[in-house]
Amino acid sequence: MLTKRPFAMLALYYYPGNASLLPHMMLREIRVPFDMRLVDRDQNAQKSDEYLKLNPNGRIPVLVDGDLVLFETSAIALHLVDRFPEAGLAPSFGTKERAEFYKWMVHLTNTPQAEYRAWFYPHEHVSDEAAIPAAQKAAEQRLYRMFDVISEQLGDKTWLLGDRFSAADLFLFMLIRWGRAMPRPPRTLPNLNALAERVLARPAVQAALEAEGLKAPIF
Repeated sequence: MLTKRPFAMLALYYYPGNASLLPHMMLREIRVPFDMRLVDRDQNAQKSDEYLKLNPNGRIPVLVDGDLVLFETSAIALHLVDRFPEAGLAPSFGTKERAEFYKWMVHLTNTPQAEYRAWFYPHEHVSDEAAIPAAQKAAEQRLYRMFDVISEQLGDKTWLLGDRFSAADLFLFMLIRWGRAMPRPPRTLPNLNALAERVLARPAVQAALEAEGLKAPIF
């Protein structure tokens, strides 16, 4: 059943498997109507004049919510949990659980998500092309350490917040997925693999993956 509340039409600018996957999964969890608008990276559409009016950084995603145009993945995610609190994708305001949720959302965007940039695009981080392999290897090693820390913090809990599922778990799932081609993928850490499997089993996540045409291996 769709969320019964007044809302403006939502539109998500996305590219399959990109950072837009997080808000896409969230919108499916919320079960509110929204438009999906493909930004064709294969045609460099994220650098088009039209798209740069929405996000001057030329990155994906963008969420349009009525007259609000919002970029930055974590900002979009936090807006959605506030916009649709009845969906339960974050704990209540003012609670210690909400503070833990903020911690994970900020950590995931500032550490592994940011570090993936250096791993996927090492040429952006060097002035000498000969240094590209070393730059990617260094990013890889930093990512290993980051996921080791996340694994240690998760421990044997079901979700990052313990027994409660949240948007932070969707975020971590996306980041685990991004590392599937690494020499030591995040899924090799048993508790991260188990969390990813639990997220993957959710109908909303399955619907988002299907809509984006994302096939196995998912992570």
